[in-house]
Amino acid sequence: MKAVFFENHGGVEQLHHGEFPTPEPSNGECRVRVRAVALNGFDPMILRSIPGLKIPLPMIPGGDVAGEIESFGPGSNIGEWSVDDRVLIDPMMLQKGGVLGETVVGGAAEFITAPLPNLIRIPEGVSFEDAAALPIAYGTAHRMMMARGRVVANDKILVLGASGGVGSCCIQIAKMIGAEVMACTSSGEKAEKLKALGADHVIDTSKEDYVEAVRGLWGRPRVFSGLGNGGADVIINYNGGESWTECFRALSRGGRLLVCGATNGHEPKTDLRYIWSFEFDILGSNGWQRSDLETLLEMVRDGRIKPALHSVRPLAKLRDSLAELIERKVVGKAVLVP
Repeated sequence: MKAVFFENHGGVEQLHHGEFPTPEPSNGECRVRVRAVALNGFDPMILRSIPGLKIPLPMIPGGDVAGEIESFGPGSNIGEWSVDDRVLIDPMMLQKGGVLGETVVGGAAEFITAPLPNLIRIPEGVSFEDAAALPIAYGTAHRMMMARGRVVANDKILVLGASGGVGSCCIQIAKMIGAEVMACTSSGEKAEKLKALGADHVIDTSKEDYVEAVRGLWGRPRVFSGLGNGGADVIINYNGGESWTECFRALSRGGRLLVCGATNGHEPKTDLRYIWSFEFDILGSNGWQRSDLETLLEMVRDGRIKPALHSVRPLAKLRDSLAELIERKVVGKAVLVP
């Protein structure tokens, strides 16, 4: 089969599009004909290598995979499934020891094998490209916003690093619920795309201080209720680094700070005085549940959200898409089609 893979760690020059052994499904698995695969923020990290993480080589990237069942492993109890069923693969493959495209060979190929319990049926009316955009980024955003963040209508929400897959989904979910959203990006071009996704206010952080923007729009956070209470009710910060303590100044008394990653550093300085004085709730969120993916597919089917697709390219162009991801030119999801 044709696949994109790397045999050594490094930059995008290590990626090759060529022949790769076609995987054979074992008992309890199926082989899926890949129709769309999406990239994620961890793909460049896996390509470069992450200290302490055992990454099998050669490696095929791509954790978000949608396609059709092509065959079943010998002796499999196929239950509800049939050949040609349209399926989304839950990337959390505990039976295989990890996550697709991270510690398990990914889906940037013509075929991939998957355990039958990891299959989720794609509803009629949902394209392969839209389905493939959902699992890792959108699933993470949905769990963080709904199960952990308890976001409700009229919440004032600040999204840092809003142009990525997680951020773009956070904007869409917040607007669907009826919240007011301020989205941050470092690019004027990205700002226009975030407005198109539904953000009420967009801050270009290369030109404007988002803390001052929050205070100017929603008021200054106050320790004592008698002075009123401004700021954002919810801040989504998966950047970490210098923005961690900085965003405390924009969060309301009793506000919720949601974190699902640390792209700019996982050991930031902090200021405990803000946490106790303003009674912050700091809520971590780790990945997604199958129910998040099922709910997201229903939302797409019903038109409540529309995945933000930055690009849809042939699989052979994966190197171009990954380079854009590394250069932070992507808004939403980069999708490849075998």
